[in-house]
Amino acid sequence: QVRLVESGGGLVQAGGSLRLSCAASGGTFSTYALGWFRQAPGKEREFVTTIRRDGGTYYASSVKGRFTISRDNAENTVYLQMNSLKPEDTAVYFCAADRNPGPFYSTANQRYDYWGQGTQVTVSS
Repeated sequence: QVRLVESGGGLVQAGGSLRLSCAASGGTFSTYALGWFRQAPGKEREFVTTIRRDGGTYYASSVKGRFTISRDNAENTVYLQMNSLKPEDTAVYFCAADRNPGPFYSTANQRYDYWGQGTQVTVSS
């Protein structure tokens, strides 16, 4: 069983930066596509970004140019660097792993098999 644990959330002012980490244990990390999702109060969970096994990345338009996803297969960790944060980025952020990724980017919730517990990111105006 794969376990994912996020860290790095917190309170930051608008325009600031945060770096989220997601450490995985179990499974074969290097073979998974990895993603970050977020859920704001009263809203559905939404896709943020994903990184394929080959390192290819894809971003939601709302975060493109501000957020960067990366992975370290030696450390079984995926990162989300968030810059130029806005109040509308406030949400619980979840990392997820797709154990059978296809040739395309995994952007749908349903693609992912394993989820972390989430970490709160709050951006004040």
